[in-house]
Amino acid sequence: MLSVRCKQCNTELTSSSKTQVCGCPNMMTITDDAVSATDLKKVVITRLDKKETEGFSSQDLQWQEQRRKRKVRKLDFEIK
Repeated sequence: MLSVRCKQCNTELTSSSKTQVCGCPNMMTITDDAVSATDLKKVVITRLDKKETEGFSSQDLQWQEQRRKRKVRKLDFEIK
């Protein structure tokens, strides 16, 4: 969940599947986890909750680490 506040009009918006706009000339827009505005310096993120559920267990992550460290073999072909 993401909550942002526009410094220009002090409107606070919370993310949802629908697009929400603050309505001031800065035109802060929030949709799901995306925030846009005319001037992003006038936008403050008040709450940011990221879900850490990637679906990978510790065994899966360990297997990925081992796979990442493997060496690449070079194949030599004889050209005639």
